[in-house]
Parts: sequence; structure tokens; C-alpha cells
Amino acid sequence: MFTLNCKGRLLLIDEPIVMGILNITPDSFYEDSRVNTTDAIIAKAGQMIADGATIIDVGGQSTRPNSQLLAAHEETERVIPAIIALAKAYPAVFISIDTFYASTAAAAVAAGASLVNDVSGGSMDAAMHSTVARLNVPYVCMHTKGNPQNMQAMAQYKNVTVEVLDYFINQLQQCKAAGITDVLIDPGFGFAKDATHNFQLLKNLAVFNQLGCPILAGLSRKSTIYKTLGITAAEALNGTTVVNTLALQNGAAVLRVHDVKEAMEAIKLYQLYKMV
Repeated sequence: MFTLNCKGRLLLIDEPIVMGILNITPDSFYEDSRVNTTDAIIAKAGQMIADGATIIDVGGQSTRPNSQLLAAHEETERVIPAIIALAKAYPAVFISIDTFYASTAAAAVAAGASLVNDVSGGSMDAAMHSTVARLNVPYVCMHTKGNPQNMQAMAQYKNVTVEVLDYFINQLQQCKAAGITDVLIDPGFGFAKDATHNFQLLKNLAVFNQLGCPILAGLSRKSTIYKTLGITAAEALNGTTVVNTLALQNGAAVLRVHDVKEAMEAIKLYQLYKMV
């Protein structure tokens, strides 16, 4: 069980929860995840909340391999109106900002977000850790190497599980030193990792429980699923449910997904399975 302080509101994770993906982008890898009008943003988030999402994760730029890098001010201009609208429409939901820029994180929290989800773990903006500490919000620290533009060339490991575990041991020390109170860890499936690395991390996910932090699994419709099956991201819902179930079995506390209803169904069935 984990309790996270989200700007004075407590987020209790006593069973797995779902983070719904809301992309304010024109180029995210899964086309159906993209929204770009206020009405569409409100409607999509509302459906995810109705389906059971605890957190809505708002992102302003794609972090898929070889994506185009946006400047911080461009990203901020995309996400802030969406966060303001969401916070007004759904005051009970927890909003996270998906960014590796400290300035975007600060603006998003001021607008209504209460978690920061950083795919770089602080490596792309030296001010991120101190900013999150000052904001006093939970921090999703992900493992990657390089940046989205060059990360796949860095998918080389002697033992991916050991190296990612060592990374988190070091990162948690840095986060604590900076003053961050609550950290969630994300192994970074698909970030500087090939399919074999991803499956090894998934199989060994329980190893990360020793860190004492909630584990976030972001596998939804990723290429490890659809390329392995010889299909497209649009056809990868069933495969996503399979790997999400494996993640739950191995200790995931948060599922970051495009399809909230199906993830909640997987959680419900898994919880009942555990009780037998």
C-alpha cells in the first residue's frame, strides 16, 4: 500500500490503479490517443474517468523513437489550456503532466496538475528534481538512455534488469537529496530497449519491489506488442491486456494505458484471482 501526497490531497494505492493517456499532440504513435480541441479533451478524459481511471496523464509532445523535439515553451502552450479545462471539469481526478522540462512541470502544477511524469528521470533538464521538490508533488521517474531522438541506438545492456535496478537506486538517492518525498518508478518499456529487453524487464518486474516505490508499467500498444505479433498499434489491444496482466502479476501498481476500461477489467479479474 502506498500513499502519495498530491498537493495536499492523498492518493491511496492499496490496489492497482489506472493512468489514462491523453496526448495533446499531432504525432503520437497511436493515432486514436491524439486530441487537440477542448471539447475532445474533456470528452476523452471524461470517458476514461467513467471507465475507472484514477490519473489522467497529459502530454504535449511525442516521445516515440525519432520523434520531433519541441521546445519547452511550445510544449507548455499545448498542455496548459488542457490542464486548466480538465481541472475545472473534473476536480476530483488526479492530473499528471508528462514532461521532461522543469518549466512545463511548474506551469502544469500551477494550472491544476498534481503529479509530474518525467520520461527522462531528470536527465534532460537539470532543474527537474529541484523543481519537483519545490512543487511538493509525486514524481514518476522513468529509466531511459539519451533522448527520444537517439535512444534506440543505446539499447545495449549486459543485464538489463540489474542495470535498470542500479539506475533506480542512484536516482532515488538523487530524488531524496533534492527533497522529493514521493517517487514512482517506471522501467521505461520501449525507451532505449528492444523487445527482448522489454520482456526481460517484464518477467523480472518484481525485483523492483525492493525499492519500496509504486511501480508504473507503460506497455500500452507499444511496438514490443504489435511488432512481435505482426500487427499495428491500432490492433494491439488484446496484446496490451496480456502484458498488463503479466505486469500486475509481477507487482505493477499503476498501469499507464490508452484503453482504461480494458485495463480496469484486467485489474478486477487479477484481484479476484489473487483472493482465491
